[in-house]
Amino acid sequence: MPRSINRKISSIQSLFEYCIRNGLLKANPARNIQRPKTGVGLPSVVREESIQKLFNEIEFAQDFEGVRDRLILNLFYACGLRREELITLSIDSLDAADGSLKVLGKRNKERIVPMAQVIFDLISEYLVLRDELDSIIDPNLFLTKAGKKLYPSLVYKIVKKYLSQVTSMDKKSPHVLRHTFATHLLNEGANLQSIKELLGHSSLSATQVYTHTSLDKLKDVYRNAHPRNKKQ
Repeated sequence: MPRSINRKISSIQSLFEYCIRNGLLKANPARNIQRPKTGVGLPSVVREESIQKLFNEIEFAQDFEGVRDRLILNLFYACGLRREELITLSIDSLDAADGSLKVLGKRNKERIVPMAQVIFDLISEYLVLRDELDSIIDPNLFLTKAGKKLYPSLVYKIVKKYLSQVTSMDKKSPHVLRHTFATHLLNEGANLQSIKELLGHSSLSATQVYTHTSLDKLKDVYRNAHPRNKKQ
């Protein structure tokens, strides 16, 4: 409800601003309307068993698009990339000798993300098929079958397609895999500062939202395991 109200307020304010630009009004009467607080929702996270099913049980085609799609999903989960960060990766972003990936994040801020050997193996498999494309129009790492740079809606469709096969959760987007990356790291004992650096957050406060997700998991464990919570 608050989000809907805020959208309507924005529309009204935009209308008055239009009137001001066209000389119909001298001031925006809606400028000082107080907006209701929307709050910060907890991030949606894919369960670990669903992630295991995605990478161990779902069959990907062995053609260019199948190998590419499998690599895209692995990179989102293994590196916590944003969608635009993945789209703008170049072959030069890879450092096989160092076992890392150079990522260009928000405000052109670069960060180095470590990668497991299994991810480099998938990249090597993909690059062979990439080199066999009839034409390569764009130098980016990830391309369409026509050799062009990936576009955001296609990346979203790829992620949604495969997540739909392993989970019934409402949100199935690249950012959900980024949330999942961070939450699973935290659940396995990684500290917040390290997760902050891996995600490319500018402040620790943006990373702290994942502690709430982890707390929910602890509550579930407590409710299911503590003797006082079990039915007699």
